[in-house]
Amino acid sequence: MKKIKLYGLSALLVMAGLFTSCDSVKNANNTQKGAGIGVAAGAVLGGILGNNIGKGGNAALGAAIGAAVGGGTGALIGNKMDKQAREIDQALPGADVERVGEGIHLTLNEDAVRFDTNKSSLTAQAKANLDKLVPVFQEYSDTDIQIFGYTDNTGKPEYNLTLSQKRAESVKAYLASKGLVSSRFKTQGLGIADPIATNDTPEGRSQNRRVEFAITANDKMVQDAKTEAGQ
Repeated sequence: MKKIKLYGLSALLVMAGLFTSCDSVKNANNTQKGAGIGVAAGAVLGGILGNNIGKGGNAALGAAIGAAVGGGTGALIGNKMDKQAREIDQALPGADVERVGEGIHLTLNEDAVRFDTNKSSLTAQAKANLDKLVPVFQEYSDTDIQIFGYTDNTGKPEYNLTLSQKRAESVKAYLASKGLVSSRFKTQGLGIADPIATNDTPEGRSQNRRVEFAITANDKMVQDAKTEAGQ
């Protein structure tokens, strides 16, 4: 589970410190941190962070953070996301798993889902790795999953934007073919945006031809958590 980490904790604590003591937060676990921050600023804080990160950098990361609910409800959701993140990491060690806010940011790079240059079709290895995620997504069915597709910088930006959308849709179609509910998924192609490696080398370009997921609570999970939290 070495890849699972809480994103931007120092920044979150600074903002949360406007409302609650830093000492009480720094000694908390992930779920408690989510509750403390949620009580302090709730969905407003999550929305601000999500929008800022989504505009200035990684869209999937921003989407995962921006879905914050906060409070006791957010703490319960965070606990479920902790468990799901661990299971994803165990099922697919080649992926990068980040627990952010009350969601999960999942990057499927060349070690997990690889695309050939100018291709949106899934390789046999990519399908095999996606197969490993299916049981986890089935177990945690009360989540929404946004899939973001990317390309390297080879070719025209307009073409790459379309190609990246096709890559995201290929992943969605494959997961749906394995029995997952298609309506859980939304797709977006972002072309050459948000590179995670240099585009100056073949190895770097290969890493940039990827998909990323933002996994967040759906309405049912939120309502169930509110009931459990007595809200």
